Amino acid sequence: MKLAQALQTRADLNRHLSQLKDRLIDSSLVQDGEKPAEDPMKLIHEMEEDIKTLESLVTKINLTNSQTMVEGTTLTALLSKRDALRQKIQITRAFVEAAREKVDRYTAKEIIVHSTVDVAALQGSLDYLEKKLRLTTDLIEETNWTTELLEEA
Repeated sequence: MKLAQALQTRADLNRHLSQLKDRLIDSSLVQDGEKPAEDPMKLIHEMEEDIKTLESLVTKINLTNSQTMVEGTTLTALLSKRDALRQKIQITRAFVEAAREKVDRYTAKEIIVHSTVDVAALQGSLDYLEKKLRLTTDLIEETNWTTELLEEA
Protein backbone atom coordinates (compact mmCIF):
# COMPACT_ATOMS: atom_id res chain seq x y z
CA MET A 1 0.00 0.00 0.00
CA LYS A 2 1.29 3.46 -0.88
CA LEU A 3 1.59 6.07 1.86
CA ALA A 4 -1.00 8.26 0.11
CA GLN A 5 -3.50 5.40 0.19
CA ALA A 6 -2.84 4.90 3.90
CA LEU A 7 -3.46 8.61 4.48
CA GLN A 8 -6.77 8.37 2.62
CA THR A 9 -7.73 5.32 4.66
CA ARG A 10 -6.87 7.21 7.86
CA ALA A 11 -9.13 10.09 6.78
CA ASP A 12 -11.94 7.62 5.99
CA LEU A 13 -11.56 5.95 9.39
CA ASN A 14 -11.63 9.29 11.19
CA ARG A 15 -14.78 10.27 9.27
CA HIS A 16 -16.41 6.94 10.09
CA LEU A 17 -15.49 7.29 13.78
CA SER A 18 -17.08 10.73 13.84
CA GLN A 19 -20.26 9.28 12.34
CA LEU A 20 -20.18 6.41 14.84
CA LYS A 21 -19.96 8.90 17.68
CA ASP A 22 -23.08 10.68 16.39
CA ARG A 23 -24.90 7.37 15.95
CA LEU A 24 -23.93 6.27 19.46
CA ILE A 25 -25.19 9.51 20.93
CA ASP A 26 -28.45 9.15 18.99
CA SER A 27 -28.84 5.61 20.34
CA SER A 28 -27.94 6.45 23.95
CA LEU A 29 -31.45 7.41 25.13
CA VAL A 30 -34.93 6.32 24.12
CA GLN A 31 -38.40 6.85 25.48
CA ASP A 32 -39.86 4.19 27.72
CA GLY A 33 -41.05 1.25 25.63
CA GLU A 34 -39.01 2.28 22.56
CA LYS A 35 -35.93 0.63 21.07
CA PRO A 36 -32.95 2.57 19.74
CA ALA A 37 -32.61 2.79 15.97
CA GLU A 38 -29.30 0.90 16.27
CA ASP A 39 -27.86 -1.42 18.89
CA PRO A 40 -25.38 0.70 20.88
CA MET A 41 -23.28 -2.35 21.80
CA LYS A 42 -22.78 -3.21 18.12
CA LEU A 43 -21.80 0.41 17.47
CA ILE A 44 -19.31 0.32 20.36
CA HIS A 45 -17.81 -2.89 18.96
CA GLU A 46 -17.54 -1.27 15.52
CA MET A 47 -15.90 1.79 17.10
CA GLU A 48 -13.36 -0.35 18.96
CA GLU A 49 -12.45 -2.21 15.76
CA ASP A 50 -12.03 1.05 13.84
CA ILE A 51 -9.86 2.54 16.59
CA LYS A 52 -7.68 -0.58 16.66
CA THR A 53 -7.26 -0.37 12.87
CA LEU A 54 -6.58 3.37 13.05
CA GLU A 55 -3.96 2.95 15.77
CA SER A 56 -2.07 0.38 13.71
CA LEU A 57 -2.34 2.46 10.55
CA VAL A 58 -1.12 5.67 12.24
CA THR A 59 1.85 3.77 13.68
CA LYS A 60 2.79 2.61 10.17
CA ILE A 61 2.31 6.12 8.74
CA ASN A 62 4.50 7.66 11.45
CA LEU A 63 7.17 4.99 10.97
CA THR A 64 7.14 5.57 7.22
CA ASN A 65 7.31 9.37 7.62
CA SER A 66 10.25 9.13 10.02
CA GLN A 67 12.26 6.77 7.80
CA THR A 68 11.52 8.21 4.36
CA MET A 69 14.22 10.56 3.11
CA VAL A 70 13.29 13.43 0.79
CA GLU A 71 15.97 15.76 -0.53
CA GLY A 72 18.26 15.08 2.42
CA THR A 73 15.64 15.30 5.16
CA THR A 74 12.98 13.03 6.58
CA LEU A 75 9.39 13.26 5.46
CA THR A 76 8.54 14.04 9.11
CA ALA A 77 10.82 17.10 9.00
CA LEU A 78 9.29 18.13 5.67
CA LEU A 79 5.78 17.88 7.17
CA SER A 80 6.91 20.05 10.08
CA LYS A 81 8.34 22.57 7.63
CA ARG A 82 4.99 22.67 5.79
CA ASP A 83 3.11 23.23 9.06
CA ALA A 84 5.49 26.04 10.04
CA LEU A 85 5.11 27.67 6.61
CA ARG A 86 1.31 27.52 6.89
CA GLN A 87 1.39 29.23 10.27
CA LYS A 88 3.85 31.89 9.11
CA ILE A 89 1.68 32.57 6.04
CA GLN A 90 -1.48 32.82 8.13
CA ILE A 91 0.06 35.34 10.54
CA THR A 92 1.82 37.31 7.80
CA ARG A 93 -1.35 37.48 5.69
CA ALA A 94 -3.34 38.85 8.64
CA PHE A 95 -0.61 41.42 9.31
CA VAL A 96 -0.44 42.51 5.65
CA GLU A 97 -4.22 42.89 5.50
CA ALA A 98 -4.22 44.97 8.69
CA ALA A 99 -1.34 47.14 7.47
CA ARG A 100 -3.01 47.64 4.09
CA GLU A 101 -6.28 48.85 5.60
CA LYS A 102 -7.13 52.48 5.01
CA VAL A 103 -8.72 54.57 7.72
CA ASP A 104 -11.19 57.06 6.30
CA ARG A 105 -11.10 60.59 7.65
CA TYR A 106 -14.23 62.65 7.51
CA THR A 107 -12.84 65.89 8.92
CA ALA A 108 -9.42 67.52 8.92
CA LYS A 109 -9.29 67.22 12.72
CA GLU A 110 -9.31 63.42 12.72
CA ILE A 111 -6.07 61.61 13.43
CA ILE A 112 -4.06 60.49 10.42
CA VAL A 113 -3.18 56.79 10.51
CA HIS A 114 -0.21 55.35 8.58
CA SER A 115 1.03 51.82 8.07
CA THR A 116 4.10 51.00 10.16
CA VAL A 117 5.59 48.72 7.49
CA ASP A 118 6.25 48.57 3.75
CA VAL A 119 3.12 46.69 2.66
CA ALA A 120 4.44 45.98 -0.85
CA ALA A 121 7.61 44.38 0.53
CA LEU A 122 5.59 42.31 2.99
CA GLN A 123 3.26 41.21 0.19
CA GLY A 124 6.32 40.12 -1.78
CA SER A 125 7.50 38.08 1.20
CA LEU A 126 4.04 36.56 1.53
CA ASP A 127 4.01 35.62 -2.16
CA TYR A 128 7.43 33.97 -1.73
CA LEU A 129 6.24 32.01 1.33
CA GLU A 130 3.12 30.84 -0.53
CA LYS A 131 5.24 29.63 -3.45
CA LYS A 132 7.54 27.81 -1.03
CA LEU A 133 4.48 26.19 0.59
CA ARG A 134 3.13 25.05 -2.80
CA LEU A 135 6.48 23.48 -3.72
CA THR A 136 6.78 21.80 -0.32
CA THR A 137 3.22 20.47 -0.53
CA ASP A 138 3.82 19.17 -4.06
CA LEU A 139 6.98 17.38 -2.90
CA ILE A 140 5.12 15.82 0.03
CA GLU A 141 2.24 14.65 -2.17
CA GLU A 142 4.61 13.23 -4.78
CA THR A 143 6.49 11.38 -2.05
CA ASN A 144 3.24 10.06 -0.57
CA TRP A 145 2.28 8.51 -3.92
CA THR A 146 5.71 6.95 -4.55
CA THR A 147 6.47 5.61 -1.05
CA GLU A 148 5.41 2.19 0.18
CA LEU A 149 3.91 2.10 3.65
CA LEU A 150 6.35 0.46 6.07
CA GLU A 151 5.17 -2.30 8.37
CA GLU A 152 5.72 -2.04 12.11
CA ALA A 153 9.24 -2.93 13.22
